[in-house]
Amino acid sequence: MNAGWRLAAVLRDPAASGGFSGREWTELFAVARAEQMAGTLASRLDGLVLPAQVQRLVDDAIASAEQVRLAALWEAEMARRALVPLAMPVILLKGTAFAAAGLSPATGRNIGDLDILVPRDRIEEAEAALLAAGWEWVKPDPYDDAYYRRWMHELPPLIHRERDRMIDVHHTILPLTARIRPDADALIAASEPLENGLRILSHLDVLVHAVAHLLADGDLAGGMRNLWDFHCLVRDGGTQGLVERARHHALEREMARALRLGHALYGTEVPTEYQRLTLIDRLHLRRLTARDGWGRGTRRLTRLAFYIRSHWLRMPPLMLARHLWTKYRKGYRPVG
Repeated sequence: MNAGWRLAAVLRDPAASGGFSGREWTELFAVARAEQMAGTLASRLDGLVLPAQVQRLVDDAIASAEQVRLAALWEAEMARRALVPLAMPVILLKGTAFAAAGLSPATGRNIGDLDILVPRDRIEEAEAALLAAGWEWVKPDPYDDAYYRRWMHELPPLIHRERDRMIDVHHTILPLTARIRPDADALIAASEPLENGLRILSHLDVLVHAVAHLLADGDLAGGMRNLWDFHCLVRDGGTQGLVERARHHALEREMARALRLGHALYGTEVPTEYQRLTLIDRLHLRRLTARDGWGRGTRRLTRLAFYIRSHWLRMPPLMLARHLWTKYRKGYRPVG
């Protein structure tokens, strides 16, 4: 069992860690940190009888995750104060949404930038309000700024000048250049209010967004965490109506794959027809678990293939070639 699969096995059944050697514990936490899942792992292990050194790691990771959760909720509150005068729907996405709604994926979860969704025809109002409240543009390059505004599913990222926290303001969940075009109006219409006036996506649309982010908008970096989010959401709310909702958003194929991958990696309870893997599914699992015992990425060719695929999904070939050539001339080089 490689290090990525071992992490998945312990997340699936924490008792599987019984009898681990010191080296196995070290590798387990190294991979969890690399996948930004140390807090999630610690929360799953909490309550077991653990070696003293491991218990300290667990306690530290849980405490750190709680600090991250509180900081994320505070940033959401700051955005709410800036945007509430506009009387527009402001929908929290990803980790902050999980934390604000008390959803189970939030337990121990690392939360990065604040992601929100607003109506596209009012996004300039939202941007102006955030700029007035102390956020600033991150992208100084005119090409990057224009590219975001014309082709992406979000504004250029903003960062707060005092708190040094970033916010991504979305108007849909996939780039406008992508082959798949989810129904952003339907996402907003079905969203549900929180007590503070902000909103979250409906249960089915949270799953749709998780699948879009995991399988239709990237190279699967961070995929173990994103698939764990999906697993937890399915476990808590089920799959009734899910495939139909995914079909509405043109993500039926990706939803089926996520169900199969979740079942294979984390034991997600799914209908029988989603329990048999395809060859392409196995390649996805190979990419998801590509870590060694130090937490370093392995399977370089597989990772490269998914990196190329991520760009292919995002834009047509001619546009992709032009974009990559422009970035190359400006000195951009991909990491890794």
